[in-house]
Formats: sequence, structure tokens, C-alpha cells
Amino acid sequence: MIIVFTNIKDKAGVSVFVAMKLFYPTNFWVPLAKSMAEAPPRPPPALIACLVVTLFLCSLSSPALAKSSPRPITDSEIREKKNACYADIESGLWGWKCKSSMIEKENCALRCLSPVCYELIYESDPLEEGEKDFVRAQEYKYCLHKASLGESLDGVKGAFDY
Repeated sequence: MIIVFTNIKDKAGVSVFVAMKLFYPTNFWVPLAKSMAEAPPRPPPALIACLVVTLFLCSLSSPALAKSSPRPITDSEIREKKNACYADIESGLWGWKCKSSMIEKENCALRCLSPVCYELIYESDPLEEGEKDFVRAQEYKYCLHKASLGESLDGVKGAFDY
């Protein structure tokens, strides 16, 4: 008998401990010399099934399925991601236009950080030279917060109009 233990996370991020028992024939691990000479030993179907189930359970905890996180994005995470966007822009990955001025660089960094939030808040009226739009900056940050939680973005635009 083989017992396989694995620790996975469900959609809510809660760790779940899973134990699986597999039974195999007692003569599997000690094949006769004659059968070993004819063909290499094959793993028992139960072992293969266990591996398939384990791989499947591990895939459930992948980041692709965990779009919503239990906590909102932090200011330091936003800053870190935005700095990575600035580095990509400086390296030329975003094209010449994004390097043409400071304000274009900022618009590209906001788009890089969250294309969905940029489209919602800034795409119809991008930042212009010398503009400081604190209301839209708050809306954008609120959008990042809600998006990080996997929540609907309805009502984000205009949420901070005074």
C-alpha cells in the first residue's frame, strides 16, 4: 500500500490536507528475473491514478484559478508593480511614444499597472502635461483595490466626484 499526502489550497485560500491510499500487488516491486529481462516493469494503474489525481488537485491551487485574493492590493505592492512598469517603459517594451514625455510615460505606466482600470478611468481623457487630477487618481486606486479583490468595477468611475 502507498499513502500519498499533499497540501492544497481551495478557492478561498484555505489549506486542505489530503491523504490518498493506493494498493498495489505485492509482487509488483519484486518482479521475476525472467519478466525483467523481457520488459521493464510497469507501474500499477493505481499509482498512475494517484499521480493524475495529485496533479489535478495541485492544479486547482494555481494562480490562474485564484483571481480573487482574500486581501486588497497594498500601496507597497502597487508601487513595486508600477516601478516594474517604469522599467519596462524605459527598456523600450512599450514603444517610443511612452518615452516621449513624462506625462506619456505616466499614462503608459498606469495602463501597464492595470489595463482595465486605465480604460475605465483615463482612456477617454488621458493625463495632459502639468495636470494633477487627484479625483481620478483616487478612482484609479479604488479600481485597483476592487480589481485585486475580484469585485465588480461598477460605480468606480465617479465614486469620488465632489
